[in-house]
Amino acid sequence: MTMPVDDSTPQWFAMRVTYGRELMAQRLLDDAGIESFIPMHYVIEKVRNKSRRMLKPAIHNLLFIHAAKGDVQRFKARLPYLQYMTFRENGRNVPIVVKDKEMSQFIDVTQNSGLNCVYFKPEELNLARGARVRIHGGPLDGKEGIFIKVKGRRSKSVVLAISNVIAVAFAQVSPDYLEVIDDAQH
Repeated sequence: MTMPVDDSTPQWFAMRVTYGRELMAQRLLDDAGIESFIPMHYVIEKVRNKSRRMLKPAIHNLLFIHAAKGDVQRFKARLPYLQYMTFRENGRNVPIVVKDKEMSQFIDVTQNSGLNCVYFKPEELNLARGARVRIHGGPLDGKEGIFIKVKGRRSKSVVLAISNVIAVAFAQVSPDYLEVIDDAQH
């Protein structure tokens, strides 16, 4: 479920950036003093017959911006390749806004270089089949997600999903470290 859009309060907006310009857009946002986030991962690339480990966007064309909607609108007017990710509501396209807590967890998980994160489109996983859990102990203490079997992994993983945007399988955790939580607590 996404949050309603408030024009004056800084919120996390999920954005599309065309033609692989997400890093360029992020530099321009940084220069303007606007907070943004791109999930990154390391890849091995051949450069002049040498293999190099390089940090690249994990999901092409995805950028999150933390700002008031008016500030995002003004910035968007200067960059035609920056667009809101939206969902349909009452016949209209509404910008996807991510809750601060959800975004904070997503940033913590995806920036933890010790994790082997696997990214999915939300429709690639059936999250309804899993249990909502909270991890207790270790570097992921307090993180919440859905505990499900993920294709390509031997055991169940904890998955953090941002509605209509992205899902990331970030931990294969022993059930001993998991607490099943009730959705009514949120």
